[in-house]
Amino acid sequence: MPIDMRQLPSRLRRLDDALADLPLDEPMLLTELDGFLTGVLVSPELIMPAEWLQSVWGSDESGTAPFDDPVDVQWFADAVLARYNEIVRDLGRGKFQPIFDVDERNGDVLWEMWIDGFAEAMELRPEAWAALNASKDADVKTAISSMSTLIAIARNESDLDSMQINALEDQAPSKIIDGVLQLHAARMQNTGSSVSPPTGGRAAKVGRNDPCPCGSGEKSKRCCG
Repeated sequence: MPIDMRQLPSRLRRLDDALADLPLDEPMLLTELDGFLTGVLVSPELIMPAEWLQSVWGSDESGTAPFDDPVDVQWFADAVLARYNEIVRDLGRGKFQPIFDVDERNGDVLWEMWIDGFAEAMELRPEAWAALNASKDADVKTAISSMSTLIAIARNESDLDSMQINALEDQAPSKIIDGVLQLHAARMQNTGSSVSPPTGGRAAKVGRNDPCPCGSGEKSKRCCG
């Protein structure tokens, strides 16, 4: 069952606000972040936090996070990784719960931003996704095809006619859940486990000589600190 943005716990609402406040032309809001993190998790190739966190906060090539205070870097990384770990847990239980925004005027599920975030994660490893799609696993090929079709619809790049698109739009939330669970199963089969960072709740306070919470592997004082 998807999570309605209108019923988010306060910690996720705070994260959504922090994302919106990033100094970017088009920041990745919470539902898009949720799709992005899910795409990272079911990617056929491992993607480390040091790489994908830069996509989230839009850092420059130096990898520096756009925060003046190291405490803000710590909080932001903790908040994003907490949601990441929740997705890991839900996938492991087979009860995947994506976060979708809802149109308050008519109650329509606005899944398009979520799938766009998923597409951004796929773009981090295009060759690995192409190789997975070339496999002989019919279920995996169907899942990738379904997600790719929804991505094309969300980006107004679909060749389908309006009736076909309307029908798929109504089914999109359930198709997303089914597709993700299938891709997660494929990931489990290929790697033997679901990849999760070694976090157990909120990280301890970071000293200047401790590893940076962004996951770069550098000491905090030489990276985001």
